[in-house]
Amino acid sequence: MLLLRRDGPAKTARLSAITVTHGGETLVVSLRRVAIARRFTLRVRFAARDAVLTMPARASLREAREFTERHAAWIAARLRRLPAIIPFAHGSIVPVRGVAHALVHRPGARGTVWVEPRPAPNDMAFPNGAELALCVAGAVEHLPRRVRDHFKREARRDLEDAVGRHTHAIGLSPRRVALRDTVSRWGSCSASGSLNFSWRLVMAPPFVLDYLAAHEVAHLAHLNHSARFWALARRLCADADRAEAWLAAHGAHLHKYGAGA
Repeated sequence: MLLLRRDGPAKTARLSAITVTHGGETLVVSLRRVAIARRFTLRVRFAARDAVLTMPARASLREAREFTERHAAWIAARLRRLPAIIPFAHGSIVPVRGVAHALVHRPGARGTVWVEPRPAPNDMAFPNGAELALCVAGAVEHLPRRVRDHFKREARRDLEDAVGRHTHAIGLSPRRVALRDTVSRWGSCSASGSLNFSWRLVMAPPFVLDYLAAHEVAHLAHLNHSARFWALARRLCADADRAEAWLAAHGAHLHKYGAGA
């Protein structure tokens, strides 16, 4: 079975997908044709929870299928090893600014989302592993949306504060600050000066969010990754190396919380 789709203008890499079976399981593998690619390369993306085959632009779909079928067992094994999704639901443990919070549904309470301390050290009704409760009022079917909206509001507040501090330091202003739920990058800076960030950064420790804000603000001065850019980024954020290490070790895990909510 062959699934074809186009994404973006014609000059970008063409995308399509093939399906293969392994052990009775159907695997969908996205194909990415790249002009400079010289060989087939498979990878399983943690954040997107999918498999991608990068292939030379002139390679045939038959070759792509044969390569994928030879590695179907590897793909299936890697997909099975992805960490389970943690839903935005009552009892789930989610991080907020790097601190574990238990989601607690309060259907009869007034308000939307608020934080409470752990009721008591031995309260068996309170999920283990969290010292704070992120309480959510309203109907249960609205809980995921309310949690997501709360994270977006908190992320915007933290990011606008961090961006404001860093832009003041260099005397430049962004065109706008927008939030996304991207899987390939935590932030970006457009040529017009628009800054975009993943709202999931509010789940990371504050020094990580601050670093990402500094990183993108530095791009307002240097739209590249030159030595001058890195010098400015590290001047704005002394925790740059520590934040990069945290993202490399833990960043992808932020995508497992509330996936598909």
